[in-house]
Amino acid sequence: MTSSPIGVAVIGAGMAGRAHCAGYRVAPSLFDPSLPPIRYVSVIDANAAVAEDAATRYLYEDSGTDWRALLDDDRVHAVSIVVANQLHREIAEALLAAGKHILCEKPLAPSLEDARAMVAASEARPDLVAATGFVYRRQPAVAHIRNLLQSQLGEVSHFNGHYWCDYARSADVPMSWRFKGGPGTGALADIGSHLVDLAEFVCGPLVQVSGGTFTTKVSERALPLGQTYGHAKAELSSEREPVENDDVATFTGHFASGAVGTFSISRVAPGHPNALGFEVFAEHGAAKWTMDRMSEFELVDNLQGDGQDGYRTVLVGPAHPYIRNGVPMDFPGTAFGVGDLFGYQARAFLEAVAGIPDGLPAPATFVDGVRDLQILDAVTRSATAGGAAVDVAHSQPAHA
Repeated sequence: MTSSPIGVAVIGAGMAGRAHCAGYRVAPSLFDPSLPPIRYVSVIDANAAVAEDAATRYLYEDSGTDWRALLDDDRVHAVSIVVANQLHREIAEALLAAGKHILCEKPLAPSLEDARAMVAASEARPDLVAATGFVYRRQPAVAHIRNLLQSQLGEVSHFNGHYWCDYARSADVPMSWRFKGGPGTGALADIGSHLVDLAEFVCGPLVQVSGGTFTTKVSERALPLGQTYGHAKAELSSEREPVENDDVATFTGHFASGAVGTFSISRVAPGHPNALGFEVFAEHGAAKWTMDRMSEFELVDNLQGDGQDGYRTVLVGPAHPYIRNGVPMDFPGTAFGVGDLFGYQARAFLEAVAGIPDGLPAPATFVDGVRDLQILDAVTRSATAGGAAVDVAHSQPAHA
């Protein structure tokens, strides 16, 4: 365990990048024991004005446009990578070689080959933390449902999950990297990666997928006249390019436990800005949760078989993970938001960097990132083979 100051930097100052900047800011105020002092060093973005704005808002010392400046910066010890997926490998390999701890956003890489190379680079530096940003593992209700399944609800029979968004519903949303890359790199990778990770987090490993189906609703998009961030609209040019990946993805999964899972992912779902959710049915009860109402969940347990068994609403509070000392007002029924989850994730990452043994559950690793991509790859192979059943490979070290 170290008490030396930890200098942090964030590469990428768009929507998720700002959440990482803010997460590091709030992390020292959360939970126990105390973190070492945190130094807020730099925010990097290809757009100088965007980087400067984030650094000013979140009180980082400086900003810049070239992430390579961090490699020899002795002030920086830990770095978040929050840029387009195709840039992850080059940045991660260079940062690890320079001795920096990494928290890399999901999906870990655009391909399994790149992800495995990143694992190999992390294995060459076992002294460094190499984490993947599956932030929704930190949802208090989700973590509690997982605990209930293990302690009370029993063997799972069916997981029914969805991640529905509307950020790509309009054809006026400009072309960006999110719409490039081929089958499986669209909605499946962008948001489905979170749903797949949560399914395994709650129910254990998937061993097979089938019935993969992809649909592209908006077939081409106009290039923006300027740089865009997140899912924002922009002034459009007259030049158009084809969309290369999926707006909608669905599939069925089979878990090692014998449970079955049904999965629905869409980035063109009207009325659903950010609707991640699931139902899970087990031997002694069931639970359901949606991010539309993230401060509560539905639970049925203590089954009596008397015709009155049914769901009840449980309000998230300090009896559940992450709430006690995790929000300023840690009282039952008070709301929290997705931004809080980035604080929990940053806290877990910094605890791992500092070597704190009795803190939060450890962040997902690069190996977990590869595991997620193996499932996405299996879904893609199923979809391109007319829905055929595809076994999910076991996660293997990159050098195996």
